[in-house]
Amino acid sequence: MKILVVGSGGREHALVWKLRQSPHTERIFCAPGNAGTAEIGENVAIPASDLEALVRFAKENRVDLTVIGPDDPLAAGIVDLFAAEKLRAFGPTKFAARVEASKIFAKELMHAQKIPTAESGTFSDSNEALRYCERLKFPVVIKADGLALGKGVVIADDAAAARSTIDEMMNQRRFGDAGQRIVIEELLRGTECSLHALVDGRNYLLLQSARDHKRAFDGDQGPNTGGMGAFSPANNWNSRLQSQFETEIMRPFLRGLLQEGIKFRGLLYPGLMITGEGLRVLEFNCRFGDPETQALLPRMKSDLVPLLKATIDGRIDTCAIEWDTRAAVTVVLASGGYPGKYESGQPISGLADAAKLEGVQIFHAGTKRAQGEIRTAGGRVLAVTALGSTIEDARERVYDAVSRIHFENCQYRRDIALNAVAANIESLS
Repeated sequence: MKILVVGSGGREHALVWKLRQSPHTERIFCAPGNAGTAEIGENVAIPASDLEALVRFAKENRVDLTVIGPDDPLAAGIVDLFAAEKLRAFGPTKFAARVEASKIFAKELMHAQKIPTAESGTFSDSNEALRYCERLKFPVVIKADGLALGKGVVIADDAAAARSTIDEMMNQRRFGDAGQRIVIEELLRGTECSLHALVDGRNYLLLQSARDHKRAFDGDQGPNTGGMGAFSPANNWNSRLQSQFETEIMRPFLRGLLQEGIKFRGLLYPGLMITGEGLRVLEFNCRFGDPETQALLPRMKSDLVPLLKATIDGRIDTCAIEWDTRAAVTVVLASGGYPGKYESGQPISGLADAAKLEGVQIFHAGTKRAQGEIRTAGGRVLAVTALGSTIEDARERVYDAVSRIHFENCQYRRDIALNAVAANIESLS
C-alpha cells in the first residue's frame, strides 16, 4: 500500500513511524512533514491546508490510504474531497467533524443526550457573555467555539480576567472567526483523562487510556498549550469508570450523532474530567491527540493499518488491539516562550545519543533540516517517549533522554507523570 499522512507535528511523525512498521506499507508520504518524518518516509511540500493539492497528489501517486492528522483539514472537509475522487481517507467528514470544530454543537448534542458535562451558556454577544459571568462563581472556563490550535480555552479567575478574555475573543478577534461565538462554563474540579476510540459509524474500539499535561509550566502553572507531555496508561482510570464512560457517554453520543444524520467514521477522542460526582466530558475531538498519540502508539503491538481500514469500512467490531504492558511517558521539548512568541532556527544536538537509549523513541514536531543539521522550526519541537516497566521507570528513562538533547532556550516540564509516581508510592506506603 501507498500511504499519505497529512500534517507536520509530533502526532504525524508518530503515525508515520507506526504505519511504516506495517507489512502492508510499501511506500509512505507525509505532507508537509518534518525532519523526523523525512528520515523514515518521503516528505511532500504541500501544506495541510492546501486540500486541493493534497487530493491531486493522492490521485497522481495512486495513494491507497490517507490519514489526516490535524483538526483544521478535517473541519474544512478534506475527507469529503477525497471521497468525491474515490480516494480512501481516515477521518470524519466535514459534517461529522463539527463535534470538534464547534464546541457549541458538541454541547447541544451532549445536552440532548443527557451526557454529563459542565453547566454552561453559549453567546454571540459580548455584553450578554459578561452578564452571565457576573452570575457565576469564579473561576470560570471561557472557550472559543471554533478551532484555535489548542489555545482557545482560558480559565478566568476573576471578573477582570473574564472581561479581558471575552473582549480578546469576541471583539479583538484573537482567534478570528473561531471566537465569534463562545462557551462559558463552570470550572470542573478533578483529574483529567484522555480516551481514544476508533469509530466506524455504529461501533467503536477503545484504545488504552492516557493523561495529557496542558499547562506550560511545572505544577500545572502558566497558559494552556497544545500539550507539554503525556503518559499511558492513565493512573486514574479503572474498569468501573470505563463502564460508566461507555454507558453514559460513548453510546449516547454515537446515538445522538446518528439521530443528527451523522455517520462518524474516524478517531473520536473525548477529553474527560473525573470529578467527585463521576465523569464529565470537557470536549470531543475528532482526530488523534497530540501528545497522547506519541505515548499510545509505542505501546500498540498490533498493526495500525488494518485497524484504520476496518474503521473506514464499518467493521471495527471484528478487530482487537494487543498492547504492550509497559508504561509510556512522553515529554515535549518546546522553544522558549511557547505558547507565546518564540524564535526558530536553533540547531539541535544530542538526538542520536538520546535515541540510543533502550525503550526511547524521539518524535519530531517543529523541526527542519537546514545547513546539514536539524534545527527548530516551531513552538513544540520534539516529543521524547520512553517505555518502562512502571511509570517511574519510564519517567527516569525519558528524562535521561531529554537531558542529552540541547537547543538554545529549550523549555520543558520536569513534572510529567510525577503525580502518578507519587500516587503509586503513597498507595504502597
